Amino acid sequence: MELSAVLLLPLLASALLALLGHRRWAPHLNLAASAATFVASCALTLRVIAGGPFQAYDGQFFIDPFNVFLVALTAFIGMTTAGFSRPYMRIEQERGRVDAARLRLYHSMYQLFMFTMLLALTTNNMGLLWVAMEAATLSTVLLVSLYRTKSSLEAAWKYFILCGVGIALALFGTVLLYLAAEQVLGASGMSALLWTRLDAVRGQLQPGIVGIAFVFLLVGYGTKVGLVPLHSWLPDAHAEGPTPVSAVLSGLLLNVALYAVVRCKVLVEGAVHAAWPGAVLMAFGLLSVVIASFLLWRQKDIKRLFAYSSIEHMGIITFAFGMGGPLANFAALLHMTGHALTKSAIFYSAGHAAQKADSQRMDAIEGLFERSPALGWALMLGALAIIGMPPFGVFASEFLILTQAMQTQPWATPILLLALGVAFGAIFLRVQGMVFGRVRLRRLPHQPWMLPAFVHMGLVLLLGLWIPAFLASWWHLAAGMIAGVSG
Repeated sequence: MELSAVLLLPLLASALLALLGHRRWAPHLNLAASAATFVASCALTLRVIAGGPFQAYDGQFFIDPFNVFLVALTAFIGMTTAGFSRPYMRIEQERGRVDAARLRLYHSMYQLFMFTMLLALTTNNMGLLWVAMEAATLSTVLLVSLYRTKSSLEAAWKYFILCGVGIALALFGTVLLYLAAEQVLGASGMSALLWTRLDAVRGQLQPGIVGIAFVFLLVGYGTKVGLVPLHSWLPDAHAEGPTPVSAVLSGLLLNVALYAVVRCKVLVEGAVHAAWPGAVLMAFGLLSVVIASFLLWRQKDIKRLFAYSSIEHMGIITFAFGMGGPLANFAALLHMTGHALTKSAIFYSAGHAAQKADSQRMDAIEGLFERSPALGWALMLGALAIIGMPPFGVFASEFLILTQAMQTQPWATPILLLALGVAFGAIFLRVQGMVFGRVRLRRLPHQPWMLPAFVHMGLVLLLGLWIPAFLASWWHLAAGMIAGVSG
């Protein structure tokens, strides 16, 4: 029942908003549907906490502590972003950037995008996972190109081509995974691609085939994660699409794509009985952190700045999952949560700041504290959190990751510290210039709703000071499962 509600609510809302998404009350319907989905995800979470992992619909769906945590996070940020988008998209409409038809497209595709991500997280079938990721690509292409400007169409086309090629490689990896599974499980049809069945026999899978499959799956899904050198679509898509889309792309889609990579890593490590899959993840992660950190200094657009920050942080999380072990996986899950909450809050602030300046160029955004104190505080707190200042949760997760790196991968620790220091300087310098300085911003016709940003920042602060026992237990179970440790 709970799982059906999580999946059907956004799908039905998408169909309804495709017809009524241009009405004045459509943003409220979008928010109500997102809130209902979050409530259903909470009920699903409580079921897993009380009864443990379970399968549904003839084994096609599987819920465990790892994916139910991401389901709840995805539904929560989807709800807060829907709330933020109400005043934001109304301002965009009054300024002539979108009309009624595009608002209908926006609301409908927003809910469809939420459905595809929730489907990807809950499915037990590796083939259906691929279908969901492809559907997420198609729905977000329409969202990125919403403004229909030359630059937004170019960004959408670039996103479609690069992620389309990546997903095609992931499809080939999925086919190879099926080939390896069929040799062990026999002619089982699509049930041979059920993750739970593959996990049960992973030690018997042919190492050579599974190893090649992992390379294709990593490159394919890694493109959607935004790992260097497969990242070039991400800054353009974030910068040219509506800001609510930037928030869910950075806060949610990247996590879902990395979830797919981690699920594949669990299978492959059990099949090849070697550490090289983790080493490959560490290499991609470290490269992403270093390259993105230095590219931060070259950015002049506020949304591109934080898009490169997303690449940096997804690199940190990938590196942590590559190290493996319960502690590193726990830190990666904590960082996933902190980054998703913080980065979405930052985009909420950046979006309204760009509307006030009528420009996304950072040199045009000054005096936020004077013109809009709530907006200035939200952006400053978000920046302090994302650069790893204590006592925010991002600091706690980065500290755990660095501690684990010192113990198991000491060669990587100075590289990580250097990259984090470079990113710290770039973001702090840029944000300081935007929140202080002379006032040259105009007032908005509608009051920005900054409550979602402060709620997110409050949660990130809480994670840095105290992790609730049930949440810590939840992450320990998920971290142990990823590391292959029961209990």
